[in-house]
Amino acid sequence: MLPAQAAAWQHLERITREVFAGYGYEEFRVPVIEQTQLFKRSIGDFTDIVEKEMFSFVDQGEDHITLRPEATAGIVRAAISNGLLREGRLRVWCMGPMFRRERPQAGRYRQFHQIDAEAFGFEGPDVDAELVLLSARLLRRLGLTRIKLLVNSLGTPQVRAAYKDQLAAYFGAHEAALDEDSKRRLRGNPLRILDSKNPDMQSIVAGAPLLLDALDAESKAHFEGLCAHLRSAGIEYHIEPRLVRGLDYYTRSVFEWSTDALGSQSAVCAGGRYDGLVAQLGGPGTPGIGWAMGQERILMLLEKQGLIPPRDGPQVYLVLVGEGTEIQGFKLAEQLREARPGLKLQINLGGGSFKAQFKRADKSGAQFALILGDDEVARGVVALKALRQDLAQEECPMDRISERLGSLLGL
Repeated sequence: MLPAQAAAWQHLERITREVFAGYGYEEFRVPVIEQTQLFKRSIGDFTDIVEKEMFSFVDQGEDHITLRPEATAGIVRAAISNGLLREGRLRVWCMGPMFRRERPQAGRYRQFHQIDAEAFGFEGPDVDAELVLLSARLLRRLGLTRIKLLVNSLGTPQVRAAYKDQLAAYFGAHEAALDEDSKRRLRGNPLRILDSKNPDMQSIVAGAPLLLDALDAESKAHFEGLCAHLRSAGIEYHIEPRLVRGLDYYTRSVFEWSTDALGSQSAVCAGGRYDGLVAQLGGPGTPGIGWAMGQERILMLLEKQGLIPPRDGPQVYLVLVGEGTEIQGFKLAEQLREARPGLKLQINLGGGSFKAQFKRADKSGAQFALILGDDEVARGVVALKALRQDLAQEECPMDRISERLGSLLGL
């Protein structure tokens, strides 16, 4: 992230913090490095992430460690090891870098950043709805359009096990037409074949049995409860029976916000339930649900839709002209920052002619220039010039300039 891009990142992060606070979610920060086995146990051996994309290595102590490819497993591990699930319920969020060894392209990087929301200890569809509504509000607060919500249910592990048998039989009958990845997944986890991105596989995938048709009564009721909540809240959604998540720990509700504005990188937020993950990683049996949102893709959408805020530069640039002005100028700048905590003031450094300094002032994007020369120092005043408005230059006593700037800038 270069300085010119900082305003967009800070805008996204500020809105994110405000939205999570509005739902009572607390910030959680977990390590970037975890034991490799954590991700193998949680994500699944037959996923692309574990098989192809993790940055894993053996360190000097012979420990097998991995740069985190996603946040959920680390949050679950940290919640268990710190006893945060003893009371049964927890709602948290985090934000930060993830790492996957993929082919870099627009919206897909080897180091990328995610916003992540997780809730533990809630069994009903109400929390599923809350997390979808939270993501919808975040996207709405950002002003984004051309996004749609896809929902599906993967059922219970028992339902999915029976469904995997159906898939194995179906894809086994078409094995000669499967690509090598799909043949390998057929022997390990045929559900992963539904995730195939190979265009030659799509007609075969389209004919596969639907998991929605195999759901048990409880899973159907849970999914219908989620849909009812979404309808009640006025959230438009589309049931997508082929929607599966790329991680093995998901159960029941899964969802994805997608866009047609970013080409092949269509998913901007995705998540779902993982009711067995906490127990799988050694914790108490605790239902869980969460989602992750790609920050880079959100920023790409903001840029495409003209929603990037202006660069956050200084409001005031202090021009110092004359050999005796530097000490007084620094003193004045510190007094102004002390008196007006919200003031963004940049002081000229490295000298330069009056003309050169004004060029710097204009390039900085500042709204006003303060001019302090030897004559102004001697008279105890400072000149004030508007750089973006047609206002007459004025002089102001040094002990009144803070008040004047506060009035002009609304501080």
